[in-house]
Amino acid sequence: MPARANTRTLDPCANFPAGKRERGSLDMFAALPLLALPVLFYNALALTAMPEGFRSALAQDRMAQQLFAIPTASGGYWPISLGDLLVFASLLILFIELLKATTSRRIAIINHSLSMILFIVCLVEFLLFRAFSTSAFFLLTTMVLLDVLAGFIVTIVASRRDIDVIG
Repeated sequence: MPARANTRTLDPCANFPAGKRERGSLDMFAALPLLALPVLFYNALALTAMPEGFRSALAQDRMAQQLFAIPTASGGYWPISLGDLLVFASLLILFIELLKATTSRRIAIINHSLSMILFIVCLVEFLLFRAFSTSAFFLLTTMVLLDVLAGFIVTIVASRRDIDVIG
């Protein structure tokens, strides 16, 4: 018997094809709620741009400060603020999150749970820290809540449909 037959590999993923190994690492990122990105951006802004950090009341002014203006067909100008850009980006991310909620993979349950934790963090920040008591952060918190509700509702409806098909 050759000497190689008794050797064992220490790679836990050696028995899986290469495609499954790569997909498994991508599943980990699929579990993370994408709405955490704008929340993290707002937290970083509140910590770095405000002199008192989370206790600062200057967040309202910073979020409402005009960054640029877009000319409209009527001859007027549409002022765009940092808060507007954050809400717009968050809406695009919410759309992607709603599309992710329609998948019926096991990883979706982890995503919904992490979204619930993110909502609780956003709610606590909104209620307890002055830097987060802005309309932009309120809308962002509402989007996280909608992501949580949509995720759980879609999962319940999909599981009910699966039970009806089986039963």
